[in-house]
Order: sequence, then C-alpha cells, then structure tokens
Amino acid sequence: QVQLVESGGGSVQAGGSLRLSCAASGFTISTYFMAWFRQAPGKEREGVAGINKGTITTYVESVKGRFTITKDNAKNTLYLEMNNLKPDDTAMYYCAAGSWLTLSRMLDPSQYNFWGQGTQVTVSS
Repeated sequence: QVQLVESGGGSVQAGGSLRLSCAASGFTISTYFMAWFRQAPGKEREGVAGINKGTITTYVESVKGRFTITKDNAKNTLYLEMNNLKPDDTAMYYCAAGSWLTLSRMLDPSQYNFWGQGTQVTVSS
C-alpha cells in the first residue's frame, strides 16, 4: 500500500526556517518523480518544488533561492528545506509522487498519482 506521510510543519516568524519531511512506503521514491505542493485557503494547489528520478530539480519562481528539495533514497524520504520564510508561504504543504512525467510538467499536480495528507506551515509577520 502506497503511503506518503509529511511532517515538520509548524508556526514560525518571517525570516525563519523549517524542514519538511515526507516518508514514503509501499514504493521506492528513486523510481518516481517527487514533488512538494502547497495550498492556501481559497487558492489553487501550487507546485513548489520537484525532483525527478535522478537529481534534476525545479522550483516555482517565488521560492527560488529560499527552498531546497532533496531526497534520501536509503531512507525513502523526501525533504523540503525552507529558509527566509515569508507570510505568503503560509499554506498546507503536500508531498506527491508520480510515475510518468516530463520535466516540463514536474510542478503540475495533475501529473501525480499519490499524495500525502499534508502538513501546515504558518508564517507570521
């Protein structure tokens, strides 16, 4: 059974940092495209960062230079390091896994098969 479990969310002040984790089970993340998405109340789900089956990464423009997506294949875990957080980063963050993607669509939520339950990130000014 495929399962993705996020953790690491919380409340921080602007300028702070958080590290999100996504523990995967039931499949091997090295054989999937993996990504982080976020959704704020009243807004559409937005792709934040993605990583292919190797080491190619992509980021939405608003987080470039502040967020870093990595994965530990031995631990079957995906991470999102978030620095210099801003109030606009406040959202529920989800990790997702997809088996068949192209690099150009790594931040398209419709391309992902499996989703976690999400972890809340709140950034206060």
